[in-house]
Amino acid sequence: MSTRSYHSLRRMRSASETRAAILRAAEDLFIAQGYSTVTVGKIAATAQVATQTVYSSTGGKAEILMELLIPAIEDPSVARTMRQITETEDPREVINATAQGTRQAHEGHWQMLEALVPQCHAEPTAAAVLAAGNAEFMKVLTLIAERLRDLNALRPDLTTDKAADLLWFHLGQDAWFSLVGHRHWSFDDAEEWLAKAAKWALLADPEVER
Repeated sequence: MSTRSYHSLRRMRSASETRAAILRAAEDLFIAQGYSTVTVGKIAATAQVATQTVYSSTGGKAEILMELLIPAIEDPSVARTMRQITETEDPREVINATAQGTRQAHEGHWQMLEALVPQCHAEPTAAAVLAAGNAEFMKVLTLIAERLRDLNALRPDLTTDKAADLLWFHLGQDAWFSLVGHRHWSFDDAEEWLAKAAKWALLADPEVER
């Protein structure tokens, strides 16, 4: 390796570490103090870098918030859930897998999601990221509703679109925020109840106890 390549590699590694430190500092501050009260200067001080370094490495507050949300929006649990759904012929297991997958996506990023998502609506850049994530989530739920339809499992009064909406209602972000965040249920209890409620709402033959 040439001297120039070595120094270039060191600069790249240093820049990556600096960026990671800024994002960690911002996440901690946003959670502890609220997005609206945190300044770029506070983030820089916590990360022990210059304010201009924050802007050059990650952008302003909106861009940082967007970066923090992306891992939750693109959680790998979605791909695992879809594999499970395509492999089972049991509609109850389709809903169980969906409940488990949405639980994992929320639980894995819970502290950040609970603290930051409500604040996204006041920040246009972050709101756009959240809206795009919700649109992708709705596409996934539509595929799940279509799978239930193909298994002839949906209640006869439900269209695929309505079934997707009911999946959103029972297993979407607001459901987890309501039970786990506001009412302090455990994730285990919330997953069990939401899956059961979704089966009764969606399936012609839920075969679960009331």
